[in-house]
Amino acid sequence: MTTKLNDFEYHRYSAKEFGRVAVIMGGKSAEREISLKSGNAVLCALKEEGVDAIPVEPGTNLIANLLAQNIDRVFIALHGSSGEDGTIQGALEIAEIPYTGSGVLASAMGMDKAKSKLIWTSLGISTPQFQLLTGDTDNESIIVEYPLAVKPVSEGSSLGIHKVNKKSELQASVQSARAYGETVLLEHWVEGADYTVTVLNGRALPAVRMNTRHEFFDFDAKYKDDATEYQCPCGLSTEQEREMAALSIDAFNTLECSGWGRVDLMRDAEGKCWVLEVNTVPGMTDHSLVPMAAAAAGLPYSKLVLEILATSFH
Repeated sequence: MTTKLNDFEYHRYSAKEFGRVAVIMGGKSAEREISLKSGNAVLCALKEEGVDAIPVEPGTNLIANLLAQNIDRVFIALHGSSGEDGTIQGALEIAEIPYTGSGVLASAMGMDKAKSKLIWTSLGISTPQFQLLTGDTDNESIIVEYPLAVKPVSEGSSLGIHKVNKKSELQASVQSARAYGETVLLEHWVEGADYTVTVLNGRALPAVRMNTRHEFFDFDAKYKDDATEYQCPCGLSTEQEREMAALSIDAFNTLECSGWGRVDLMRDAEGKCWVLEVNTVPGMTDHSLVPMAAAAAGLPYSKLVLEILATSFH
């Protein structure tokens, strides 16, 4: 059964249909604290809707713990390594426990920015010029035009990202990014506006534009700075937003992502959109972008959480 709530058509399930739900949160990644905030917000929403839900921390005995507690399905609220990279998804697959969001391969591809960009480039999906650094930094071998972004290949929440304007700044930024992993991505810096598009069950929700007083939409701008502004509606024309939505869905689908996720983009001065990355388990905190987009589509937070949980049926 589907029910139309303002602009958004959603599926209505009874709390009993979901059974007992584990919200897996926390973990050991650099995004642990954000994961805990996301997970606890999700947990409260599920309980508000009458779902039998419990919090669970991942660990070596995770599957045994889930089976012992008669868990019927899992809401994954882990961010970063071991949560978005297919690891937890693979364990749940083996145990035949349904879970929210993308499968093993799509989760792994979405977490690896370089692999994502290789696929998009091969299929003609616009993404900024890039290269990988796996060893010592050799300024003479850098092919990406300055200014550029230095990014850890597999990290979220803008952790470890630096803007580099000239060669003399590169080495220090690379070393800093390597605190999150040896392999570093260099990406041409697109001057323009930051946007994000939530994809939910094959549909793009209203785009959100982020305006920050920081040099870019970094960790502090996302989670600490109350002066960061979010526009939703984002200010684009209907046709421009439709084009951005189509590009986002293409980027999402080419990685074989499913259920829900978020696509981050830049729009340059000429109006061209560039895909930066896909987040297969986006944040669900009070500062997070997915709930903002859902609210603009007429979907309140608790109903959004149920809609995401329903992706575990597929």
